[in-house]
Amino acid sequence: MERAVFDRMAEQDEVHWWYVARRRILHDLIEREVRLPQQARILEVGCGTGHNFDMLRGFGRLDAIEVDGEARALATRRLGHAVASAPLPELEGIADRAYHLVALLDVLEHVDGDQAALESIAAKLAPGGRILVTVPAYQWMWSAHDVAHHHKRRYSRATLRAAAVAAGLGVERIGYFNSLLFPVAATARVAGRLIGREGSDDRLPPAPVNALLRGIFGLERHMVGRVPLPFGVSLFALLAPRSTR
Repeated sequence: MERAVFDRMAEQDEVHWWYVARRRILHDLIEREVRLPQQARILEVGCGTGHNFDMLRGFGRLDAIEVDGEARALATRRLGHAVASAPLPELEGIADRAYHLVALLDVLEHVDGDQAALESIAAKLAPGGRILVTVPAYQWMWSAHDVAHHHKRRYSRATLRAAAVAAGLGVERIGYFNSLLFPVAATARVAGRLIGREGSDDRLPPAPVNALLRGIFGLERHMVGRVPLPFGVSLFALLAPRSTR
């Protein structure tokens, strides 16, 4: 990601509607769908500034990886112990068969080889472990936002499933989310491309708008993983090695 994107993440990740509502949605999805043992070990790959830490460590002992040095320094302060720098797909120094949940939240679209990345992550799972993946949806929604975030691709249900299957993983749950705001987001992305808008669209909106968007997006916490949503700005998937399904 561009430096400005990391800087905005650090400034806004506790208040911006997208971060706040997404954390609630993913918390409820994990709580409902992932059967974690007591004292579960959790790894977040590509943790950015650490804005998911409070949500994830409610489920167990958390480790994290981030390759950007400035973001990793902030994440280390938030986590309370060292955040590793271990790029995909090698994940050098990360123990095999150690984690009950690996979170890969809006990271897979940044790597050149998604199949190799998923294969490497699968090797880090303890028996019965799961991978939670989120990615941006629909290649036709490609915009300046994707360029600023250094995305390699956007996904459909079919292409995300294909990457998982090619990596030897079974797909336990897959679906769209950020669906209620999809018409607004899709219109804005396409219009921005037509007029040549540059840069990311992740700035913090005025407080009333931020609260409204947070409330609308947050409603999906009751639906994601329960109700198949027909479209969305993002996709999620719960993956497991086929031998453990």
